[in-house]
Order: sequence, then C-alpha cells, then structure tokens
Amino acid sequence: MIFLRLFFEFAKVGLFAVGGGLATIPFLQDMGARTGWFTNADLTTMIAVSESTPGPMGVNMATYVGFQTGSLAGGPLGGAAGAVLATLGLITPSVIVIIIIAGFLQKFRQSRTVDAVFKGLRPASTALIASAGLSVALSVLFAFPGAERCVFTVHWPALVLAVGVFVCMRYTPLKKLHPVAFIAAAAVVGAVFQF
Repeated sequence: MIFLRLFFEFAKVGLFAVGGGLATIPFLQDMGARTGWFTNADLTTMIAVSESTPGPMGVNMATYVGFQTGSLAGGPLGGAAGAVLATLGLITPSVIVIIIIAGFLQKFRQSRTVDAVFKGLRPASTALIASAGLSVALSVLFAFPGAERCVFTVHWPALVLAVGVFVCMRYTPLKKLHPVAFIAAAAVVGAVFQF
C-alpha cells in the first residue's frame, strides 16, 4: 500500500509543480508534514544532494524519498521499487500533459487565450520558486526552536559560509570560476567542520 501512496503523492507533486525542480519544494514540504516520510532537515539535505548530482532536482528528490520510504517498508528491494514508483509518479503527469498539449498546441498556438495562460504561468512559477528558495535559506541559516514564540537562533557557520561564497562569487578574482567549484568548496567546508 505504501508503494501506491508513493506513486500518487508524487503524481500530485508532478501535476501541480509548474516551473521545475525548485517549484516542487513547497509541495514536498507539505508532503513531509502530512506523511512523516521526511523532516524539513531531511528536505534541506535532499535539496543539497539533488542540486549537486546530475539530473533534474525534482526527479532526484523523488527517487531519494521513494528509496528511503520503500526501504523502511520492504527492505532493499522495497527501496528500489519505491524509488522507481516515486519517480514514475513525478514524471507521469508531465508526460501525459505534454502529449495532450502537443496535439493541440499547433492548432491553438496563435490564440490569445493560450498566450495569456502561458504568460499567467510565469509569475506563478516565479512565486513558487521564490517561496522555496526563501524557506530553504531560512531553514539552513536560522533555527526556530519554539513554534509558539517568535524566537530564532542564527546558525552562524552556515551564515558565514553563505556570505563568504557570495562575496567570492561576486567581488574577487575567483568570480571567474565555474559555480560547481563554489558548490564543491562549500561541500568540503561543510563536511570538514560538520555543519
């Protein structure tokens, strides 16, 4: 039963997350809260790993969650089945929508209504991505120990690392380096200092 739920939970994410991998983050936060399959800290780790590995971020995260959840439910083979089903769940709605749209797009591409719909999706997608980026930044840089009070603590090592990477990317001779070099350097610093 867990495998069927994995498929349908990720199918919902794939259907409504317009705008790419970062747009899936708010949906994944909701899924984690509802199902208990992962915490916000786990989600932050998944984002970091998914961004630094080849492939689309949303697919990488679906595969990871499916494997972890399937492993708990059915051992190693369950992990593989969970990974496959979660990934299929995420991509199936997109494939179906693309097949349907491809048939109609040539006929209706010059339509003002279709053009308006595509223009309307841009700000919605931008808002989803901005919301995801802000929530990830807040969860990495700050800790909110008491939900009942408006109190937070700053995770100073992560904040110093983020500011340091930003300064190096923008204002030093290192800014000519590829962004992957900064990601690798930040990963090494985080691993060495364990934060």
